[in-house]
Formats: sequence, C-alpha cells, structure tokens
Amino acid sequence: MAFAVAPPKTGQDDSIPLFPKHNMAAFLLVTGLFFLWGIPNNLNDVLIRQFMKSFEISRLQAGLVQSAFYTGYFCLSVPAALVMRRFGYKTGLLTGLLLYSAGTFMFLPAAQSRSYLLFLIALFVIASGLGFLETGSNPLIAQMGEPESSVRRLNFSQAFNPLGSIMGVLIGTLFIFSGIELKPADIARMRAAGTYDPYLQHETMRVIAPYLALGAIVLVWAFLIWRTPFPAVAVSRSSDSGEPQGRYSDLLRYPNFLFAVFAQFCYVGAQVGTWSYFIQYVQDYTHLPEKAAGYFLTGTLAGFGVGRFSSSWAMKRIYPGTLMGLFAIMNMILVTIGVLFPGWVGMWAIFLTSFFMSLMFPTIFALGLRDLGPNTKAGASLLVMAIIGGAVFTPMIGLVFQATHSMALAMLVPLACYLCVGMYAFWGSKLKPRLPIHG
Repeated sequence: MAFAVAPPKTGQDDSIPLFPKHNMAAFLLVTGLFFLWGIPNNLNDVLIRQFMKSFEISRLQAGLVQSAFYTGYFCLSVPAALVMRRFGYKTGLLTGLLLYSAGTFMFLPAAQSRSYLLFLIALFVIASGLGFLETGSNPLIAQMGEPESSVRRLNFSQAFNPLGSIMGVLIGTLFIFSGIELKPADIARMRAAGTYDPYLQHETMRVIAPYLALGAIVLVWAFLIWRTPFPAVAVSRSSDSGEPQGRYSDLLRYPNFLFAVFAQFCYVGAQVGTWSYFIQYVQDYTHLPEKAAGYFLTGTLAGFGVGRFSSSWAMKRIYPGTLMGLFAIMNMILVTIGVLFPGWVGMWAIFLTSFFMSLMFPTIFALGLRDLGPNTKAGASLLVMAIIGGAVFTPMIGLVFQATHSMALAMLVPLACYLCVGMYAFWGSKLKPRLPIHG
C-alpha cells in the first residue's frame, strides 16, 4: 500500500522537474520499492488458497496469513520511524530490505518442515521489513525535489505499487497454483495408495521458488541502495533540522485525525479481506478452477490501478473527501449485490469494488494529516499502524463463513467497513480540532 502526504492539488507547475537530475538514481531505486512491497502484499491472497489445500485448514485458519502479515506492520511502524529519526531514511530502508529478504528465505525451512507456524513467522518478518519501507519511502520521495512538484512525484512513485500487486498475484497463479484440485473420492484413493502425503508436501514446496527469487532480488536492490549516493535528507537525522517533533498526546485534540485512524483501520480490513477471499468467492459461486479464479483476482487488481490513476484526475474537479464518500457508497452497493446475488452477477460486483477502493488509503491518509503541524510525523506513524485492520477483519470474514457456510454473507464485514469510510468522508473529515485551554 502507498500513501501520499497531501491530496492531489490543482495548479502545480508542470515545468518544474519531477526530481533533480543528480538524484535520478536514488529516486528510481526508492520508486522501485513501491513495486517491490506490492508483490508480497498480494501474494498472500494466493497463499491463503494454497495453504488451505496443502495444510488442509479452514478459511478461518488460512486467514491467519493476513493476521501474521499485518501484525508485522503494526508492530514495526513506530520503531521504523524512530530508527529513521535517529539514523536517517537510507539506514531505515536498508533495514527494511534486509528484514524483507530474511522473511522470504525463511520459506525454505518452513516448506521443508511443513510448518504452518513457521510460515506465519516468515510472513511477520517480511511485513516488518515492509513497515520500514512504507514508513520511509513516501516522505523521502516527497523531499527528493522541489516542494512544488511533490504531489506529482508521489503520484508517479505510487503508480508502481498496484503494478507490484498485479505481479504478485500473477506470479502466485502461474508458479504456486498447480491446477490440481482433488475431490473427496480422489483423496480417499490417494490415501489408500499412500500417495496423499507426498502430494501435500509437493503442494507446500511450490511456494519456495517464487519467494527465494523475490528474496534474491530484494538483496540486490539493497546492495544498489547501499552503493548509490542519496541526497542529504536521506542520511541525516531529522533532529538535526531543529524542527519541532510534536507529541503523540497532542493528537487527541484532533477528532478528524482520530476518526481517520479508525477509517483507515476499517478500509484496510475491507481491502485485504476482500482480496484474501476473492478466489474463494469466485470458486464457490462460479465453480471456476483455482487458476482461472487467480486470473480474475489479477484483473480486479488491474482495476485498482486504473482507479488510482482516474481518481487522481477526478480530484482536480471534485473535493477528495466528497469523491471518496461517493466511492464508498458505490462499494456498499456493489458488496450488497455480491451478498444478495451470489454467482456471476455477484462476482462481477465484488470484482468492481477494487476500482472504487483505490483512492481510499491515500485520501484518508492525506485528510487525516491535514493541519497537524508539528504532530504530522507522529500522526503518520499511527496511520501506518492502522494497517492492522487487515489482521483483524480477514479472520473475521473467515469466522462469519464458518458460522454461516456462505462466502456471500461473509462479505457483510467489508460492507460495514465501507460504511465507516463513508461516514469519515462526509462527516469525520470535516471535524475541527479542539483548541488547548490556556491559563
């Protein structure tokens, strides 16, 4: 996920360069991080389906993939901010890349031992690294050039995040899904022949190659960043600037910000939960094979990318909060269709929600940070921590499925999340700060 420090504005001078030429290598390397952290985010959607098969676990248990992953974000976002304040952005990015790579290499012993717990730990380590990357990359990109071009610069870099998400699902569909889906009679026959356990081991081992290749690429990227000269802002301590740092307690005076944290928590839950169980929804109600369902997931992520570009254009004409509220209403309608009309109609409705959710994360982030002044950095770290919503709502969707045996009814969870986003867009984002009492 990517975020901006401000919503798109009109009137930016396109003649101002996107970045100084002497920062080109550093800018491109940091922009590449947006692509690299999008890959594991949405490889998880494939892993959930694969682990249900290879470990013979329920949808609720498979939802723990996202719980482990987004708990890593939650636990490391504030420590990442503290590391970068103390040692600079470049050190923080290198730390994140090393954690990211270490987590991918843990997939080898996890698969060899067929340990679901070890896989969850590996995903936690990967997400811990991504927490460093997300916390540092966005403000660093914003400062890699003239302030007048910061919005264009961020939008350019953020555009690579959906491309990474699409690549992650495509890699998983092509190289992790085997296309072999056994029926109960097939399983019974293989058990009798003593070939079922080797089959499960083979399905588990299919996750190794993509993650080891990804880990190697991440290490190469870390080496390139280490060897590339970065602008002074990337290596200096933020305390050297003499700017006030703000206090977390001051954030209690900003109801708009507090509501933004809650809205972000709900939005990430809706996004991650929908994508995590999209393959299950498609298979349950259209009876397509897993690979075909994986291609549909790739398609809905492509719609997410299109939505990010088109909503950025639309914000030049419509206030971002209003546009987000309208998109939240559209998703509530689409999810309701998915609940009431499971099948091809419902599948296409859930498919389209990705387009309308695309602007929510950066817009909530930008509106939440508005007018925080010296408390902006503290507020940003809490908004990153709100990503924990992905760890909470994904197993909640699995729990509803366990109780109702209906993937359609389980979509009521993201429906409630979009309602909260809409309330923030139309009401919460307009709340005024409470002024301190003097004397």
